Amino acid sequence: MVGARLLLTWLETFPGSSWQQRWDASPASAAYDGWQDSVRTWAATMCRRPAAGTLSSGLMVLVCTDVFRPSMQWLVGNSTRFLWKAIAETRDPDGCSRLAAGIPARERTSRNGSVALKYIAQLVVACGGGVDDIVIGDLLMHPHLTAKNTQSGAVRLAYTWLRARGQFPAEAPATLSHLTVRTGQVGPAGLIDRFRLACRPVRDLLVDYLTERQPAVDYATLKGLAFSLGGLFWADLERHHPDLDSLRLPAEVSDAWKARVAVKAVRKRHPDGTVQVVVEPRRSAPAVKMTVRAFYMDLAQWALDEPERWGPWAVPCPLSEADCDTTKLDKAQKSWSDQRTRERLPVLPVLVRTADRRLKEARARLEAVEAAALGAIVTVHGETFTLPKSTGRPDGKPGYVHDASGARRELRGEEKRAFFAWATIEILRHTGIRIEELTELSHHSIIRYRLPTTGEIVPLLQIAPSKTDKERMLLISPELADVLSAVVSRIRQPDGKIPTIPIYDRAERNWTAPMPVLFQWAVSGENRPVSPNTIRQALNETLEASGLTDVAGQPLRFAPHDFRRIFITDAILNGLPPHIAQVIAGHDCIDTTMGYAAIYPADAIEAHRAFIARRRALRPVEEYRAVTPEEWDEFLGHFERRKLALGECGRAYGTDCAHEHACVRCPVLIVDFSELSRLIEIRDNLTDRIAEAEREGWIGDVEQLGVSRDAAQEKIAQLEARRERKESPVFLGIPTLAQIAGRTAAGRNEPA
Repeated sequence: MVGARLLLTWLETFPGSSWQQRWDASPASAAYDGWQDSVRTWAATMCRRPAAGTLSSGLMVLVCTDVFRPSMQWLVGNSTRFLWKAIAETRDPDGCSRLAAGIPARERTSRNGSVALKYIAQLVVACGGGVDDIVIGDLLMHPHLTAKNTQSGAVRLAYTWLRARGQFPAEAPATLSHLTVRTGQVGPAGLIDRFRLACRPVRDLLVDYLTERQPAVDYATLKGLAFSLGGLFWADLERHHPDLDSLRLPAEVSDAWKARVAVKAVRKRHPDGTVQVVVEPRRSAPAVKMTVRAFYMDLAQWALDEPERWGPWAVPCPLSEADCDTTKLDKAQKSWSDQRTRERLPVLPVLVRTADRRLKEARARLEAVEAAALGAIVTVHGETFTLPKSTGRPDGKPGYVHDASGARRELRGEEKRAFFAWATIEILRHTGIRIEELTELSHHSIIRYRLPTTGEIVPLLQIAPSKTDKERMLLISPELADVLSAVVSRIRQPDGKIPTIPIYDRAERNWTAPMPVLFQWAVSGENRPVSPNTIRQALNETLEASGLTDVAGQPLRFAPHDFRRIFITDAILNGLPPHIAQVIAGHDCIDTTMGYAAIYPADAIEAHRAFIARRRALRPVEEYRAVTPEEWDEFLGHFERRKLALGECGRAYGTDCAHEHACVRCPVLIVDFSELSRLIEIRDNLTDRIAEAEREGWIGDVEQLGVSRDAAQEKIAQLEARRERKESPVFLGIPTLAQIAGRTAAGRNEPA
């Protein structure tokens, strides 16, 4: 109490009507280091010399009794480890005991746990009240959270404890980690206002359009519509045409926009560290054009139902259906996807072996270091590590080591990333699931199914829908069962339970209900899901260790989606029917599944040869016997016997003449142009013979000769019609090889 009385006496020398005002007016309130100096100087003038701990203990008494409240910045700068104990014993014993009872012992006794308790005590001192009165804003103002330093994990852990006891509203974020980017869903107005459109009527129209579409689409689609319409379409038009205020675009304006949206500027970093801006084709350009065209079409359709609202905006669409054609893009995408699959499928075993080796080496390093004494030197797999002489961990194990070069190594973190890289590669290559589905796998996803026929129990993996609204079941192979068992054993707590944690859906911008997800780990005493970015980083580390390169000699990169393409391709190549692969992959259309499957040229040849072999097996054997010389001579003789004076006979091989060699009357006679005069001579001769038969009264000959003359006259008419068509200026005909060669030579000789 001596220190408290001394401080109060000193504060009386400053102006103010309350102790808080006097504290704020004193120099100690702004002195984050050495606040006691001014008090000691004043005490010396009063012939007093306080002991070293007198002022600190006196200040502790005053803040615990809420005489005045130092700022949070001051408390952080003058931190003491005794603050939580003092608050728990004097200020709010009930609230502190209830909070401590709900915290797991391993978290409360950890290094971050003790710091988190101290931070909660600082919040009580700076903001007043008790533990139950702490709100989210109090934690957000903590300097260590806003500064994002190494101690921010303790603030996030304190938030997790307070939220777990139901102290915050239900819509509060599940964690303060990455709070600035996990902002939740933004309404149509907020999505459009990001682009700062100058034309207010068009801005309001886009907001109304998105509001109208919002009930029928998910948030990711809504955000894509806002980006395409607000950013890539109208914001781009305003940058190049500031006075534009109507959707009715002149032809030159729309053509210029189509050219701009087809490309994009990309910043590329070179190995020497320099950055170059290059222009590349925009792959999403057809989709953007399709979105804009749908926008115009929707306005025209809605104008029929609500002309007073949408009618003024119903104008002709500047984009045709051909502008939105994706045929060329789809072919390029298919070729690019197949090339990636063909390049990565053969080296997948190398990547699997590398991931397994890295995990074993990381575990060996960690086990050797944790088994050694502090300050020792350990050599594992040719690497030498120096342990620190002390540690702040409650288990007495080192949190870090130094390698032979003096670099600091977090072996525990390396082992975590190696494990989840191995688990990711194994699960993705055995299931072909998407990365969103991988991060949402939970302990509840592993189920048992009893076959109705035999009663055998088989394990199944239930995949929650990520891109579609359809759940699906996958059979768990023995290899996949080993991987899932290793993951479950790793995250299971000592009491046998798996922590349930919420997941932030990056596409929908919301938090899911707490689930026992498989891909989770403890960071700063807080259980968090393994993010997709961490998974990609772990894959890249494994690829670098494998030494794999692409055709250009650059390090090979694996995206998580490459395993999906490899899984589908490998399944179809090994005989799995495509419609079954469609169900396993969760595709709505089998064309999508076949688009993922990369068909190799050798596979196409082998499949064609197998088809021919199966077809031959179904046909009579005698059709594939060797042809005798007599049969071959008879075959060639058939074509010799088809040559006639007027041209050629068109009857099929192996058939006899059905018209008893009355060729003039036969419809299959192919008359040559050079025989037109002969045909005319035959017609005239038939005319003379008919006249003779009429004079002589040979009525029978008149009838049969008339049939032959009519057939000859019809063939003459056909030849003349063909000649007129050939001589017309629009007849192109079939070019001969000589004509092609002549035109090519003439083109080379023409001047440029």
